[in-house]
Amino acid sequence: MKPALANRLTPYMFLAPAGAVLVVALLYPIGYMVYASFLDWNPSQRIGEAEFIGLRNYVNLLGDDSFRESLWVTLKFSAIVVSLEMVIGVGLALLLDRNIRGMSVLRTLFILPMMIAPIVVGLMWRYMYHPTVGIFNRTLKNLGLEPIPWLSDGSWAFASVIIADIWQWTPFIFILSLAALQSLPQSAIEAARIDGANGWQQIVYIKLPLMMPVLVVTCLLRLIDAFKVLEVILVLTNGGPGLSTEILSLRISRTASEFRELGEAAAMSNYLLLLLLLLTLAMFFYNKLAEARAMRLRAAAEVDEI
Repeated sequence: MKPALANRLTPYMFLAPAGAVLVVALLYPIGYMVYASFLDWNPSQRIGEAEFIGLRNYVNLLGDDSFRESLWVTLKFSAIVVSLEMVIGVGLALLLDRNIRGMSVLRTLFILPMMIAPIVVGLMWRYMYHPTVGIFNRTLKNLGLEPIPWLSDGSWAFASVIIADIWQWTPFIFILSLAALQSLPQSAIEAARIDGANGWQQIVYIKLPLMMPVLVVTCLLRLIDAFKVLEVILVLTNGGPGLSTEILSLRISRTASEFRELGEAAAMSNYLLLLLLLLTLAMFFYNKLAEARAMRLRAAAEVDEI
């Protein structure tokens, strides 16, 4: 082999083992799931014995009211929790980005909820939401107020799972936002301060635009995770009352395990995968714009410093 050709091929040879692992561990299961979605398949059959039905699973799902309701609950849940978590998490990061005594301990306490297993989080909140012995209704009773049907009413149950998710995953937004905030060029902030910008103006016009590339990626990671949340809702409400808290991941699990329709569950998974892919592409292009704006701000700060 010629030396020049060998030099060009060397990087690809080093990447080949990782590429092979990626194909086996990622692409093969996705291909298997896509193939399974074209079958009328149940767990009592081998996949080779299942009847090929083409796009029937996809068409049937589009006409299934329960599937459409689960998809709507998933979209609504993800949009609400991620929006609130981003606002609270970024706000806490801005608030705690200070050199105050004991602040490191406070930061550590804020990130404890996301270290707890989701099953434990679900059980903990289920006990707190208990209609008679739960801490919330006991507090309301002591105040002379009527108890709230936290998990037995559709609207309250949906709000309850949102509260539990916000409690657990806002620390994830907080810790990434704080890391982004502490990595900002101090020259840009100092230049804004010299120009007379107050604290709020520094946040709106300097800090948030510079943090935006990290915030976009953080938001995307939380969106993907919110679409797949399962354990907390399973323990809290099991999708009820009715379909008020049945998100798509729970319906996929139920379709495969209880209804024994593996092909239909695979089709649902592919719909979810396609939705996440579209969201990822949209966030990717927006992130490119955010990075370009952040680079312009950094360049302007360097010019002012010179």
